[in-house]
Amino acid sequence: MKRKLPVLIDFDGVIKLGDKIAPDAGEFFTFLTKNEIPFFLISNSTLRTSEGMLEFIKTHGISGRIPAMTAVDAALTYVKEKYKKVAVYCRPDIKALFAESDTDENPEAVVIGDIADRWTYDTMNEIFRKVWNGADIIAMHKNRYWQPDGKTLTMDAGAFITAIEYASSKKAIVIGKPSPIYFQTALKKLGLKPDSEFIMIGDDLESDISAAQSIGGKGVLVYTGKTKPPLPADSIKPDYEAMNLKELISLIGC
Repeated sequence: MKRKLPVLIDFDGVIKLGDKIAPDAGEFFTFLTKNEIPFFLISNSTLRTSEGMLEFIKTHGISGRIPAMTAVDAALTYVKEKYKKVAVYCRPDIKALFAESDTDENPEAVVIGDIADRWTYDTMNEIFRKVWNGADIIAMHKNRYWQPDGKTLTMDAGAFITAIEYASSKKAIVIGKPSPIYFQTALKKLGLKPDSEFIMIGDDLESDISAAQSIGGKGVLVYTGKTKPPLPADSIKPDYEAMNLKELISLIGC
């Protein structure tokens, strides 16, 4: 894998490990920049915008231009283009970003992100009724689980969104990974064609590896996040595997 293909990099589980930055993250970004390899940092997080990602990296001593995007950024763009009235279920600070169109009265769509322990039976019914009455479901992501502290597996929004889909017989429009739109948007922001070959570096077999492979990308699985070796015989097969970012530098090469 010695060609200079554009590289998309998952944030949580690859660069951000719990509340710490991955060892060799600075060296990794320097390597990409020095060798003029196009790269874009992406995240399915609905807890922050790209500004929050970059602030985290900066506070850990890494400087330089790092293009980045979260599911929040992508959802904001999508909603502004498609809807005038939406009901938003996210953290208060993220919900505030949708203030111009946020309403509980006859929304055209329901925007769902991370609401942590607000996932109650009452909340799910509230969303379900809006969808039943005609609102689209806009899922910032549809992850099954994640590791909020970098260690403990926790159910993610995807499990609750799936229940609402089943009850309403309506499929969600997924904005973040594994939606092809998300990868293609990152490539376009790099000035590349949306069908360009690319490398996706991530820790999630479904949202990162399989999703990238399904649209012609190469999936590189890094064992610093939610997926641990060895992989079961019947699991999704990444194109390449690496234990850490140091190994990735040798793998990508130039």
